[in-house]
Amino acid sequence: MPNLSSKSKVMPSSPIRKLVPYAEKAKSKGTNDFHLNIGQPDIETPKIVIEELQNIDRKVIEYSHSAGFISYRKGLANYYKNIGFSLDPNKEIMITTGGSEALIFAFQCCFEPGDEIIIPEPFYANYNGFATSCGIKVISVTAKIENGFALPPIAELESKITSKTKGILICNPGNPTGYLYKESEMLLLKEVVKKHDLFLFADEVYREFCYDGSKHYSALNLLEIKNNVVLIDSVSKRYSMCGARIGALISKNHDFMDMALKFGQARLSPPTLGQIAGEAALKTPQSYFDKVIDEYVERRDVIVDGLNKIDEVICPKPEGAFYAIAQLPVKDADHFCQWILEKFNYNGNTVMMAPASGFYANSKVKNQVRIAYVLKKDDLENAVLCIEKALKEYKKFF
Repeated sequence: MPNLSSKSKVMPSSPIRKLVPYAEKAKSKGTNDFHLNIGQPDIETPKIVIEELQNIDRKVIEYSHSAGFISYRKGLANYYKNIGFSLDPNKEIMITTGGSEALIFAFQCCFEPGDEIIIPEPFYANYNGFATSCGIKVISVTAKIENGFALPPIAELESKITSKTKGILICNPGNPTGYLYKESEMLLLKEVVKKHDLFLFADEVYREFCYDGSKHYSALNLLEIKNNVVLIDSVSKRYSMCGARIGALISKNHDFMDMALKFGQARLSPPTLGQIAGEAALKTPQSYFDKVIDEYVERRDVIVDGLNKIDEVICPKPEGAFYAIAQLPVKDADHFCQWILEKFNYNGNTVMMAPASGFYANSKVKNQVRIAYVLKKDDLENAVLCIEKALKEYKKFF
């Protein structure tokens, strides 16, 4: 058999899904598993989207333009206009197969193999996979749980910049931390990007989900570096449409967008049915988001307040998205997350979490987990109780 590529051998496994076999085994034994490991919301997709898909009357599911249907791009431009940003749908918006493809296209356009990207950690684990697939080296700068995972000191971040550094990547609000970058932090990043002539990649797929009166400050506000800013967007979390696989790549840098379109042409077009769903989603009323945000705030408070009542557990309260990082009184969260699925249940329940070690690139943090509060409040309460009982039992043996 021919040898497989070295790139495939260093491609990281998903920390979000690696415990699936243990969860499946627990389920086969009749144990109920609360899935807090993955950001798949149980929130219903807007009815207008479902109805649009149910009533498709096309006789052919054809290719779209490689940048996406112009009607959808115009609709997305109007969405951005309503939140204060002017975008040209012909030159500054490209529809992609999920936010993942948008970021991969961005990486392919901006980096040579061996170049470096700086990412505050913990970060969305698939960033590592995207970077690896493009031959990019990830350089991390560690955010601390003690201050809620705020942007690390800017001097520390700047110290990581080398001749091979081409960009900085942030997720705002953050996955896996739920941290919402303040305007002051974004302005600090702007100065670093301007000083060193870097790209700023901003993953803003959780933009709608900001809590407690907090306001989202988009990278599109940074007009002084508008040609350095690359925005990643997606319908997956905003409209609870993860399976539609529709995202967008957005930038004021027309040379960059021209290059990105070449990669788009190589894969022909984004999904037609997904675009139909995405365009319909733009008609979603604000009342939908108001209801969803209220629900997520209640869920967040159940999970975060409940965890913080457990001895020696630390869980900062997120201001956005629907994730939280919790520090547990264990030496190895990977082992604990496997053990709770294999060896423990409380009243027939167990919990599936994502060990946070997979969200760090270089840190030696081993005692944290990421929790997605994407279940109903009753389930979250039972999950917290299960974690509390499991920690007490685990301490007897480890």
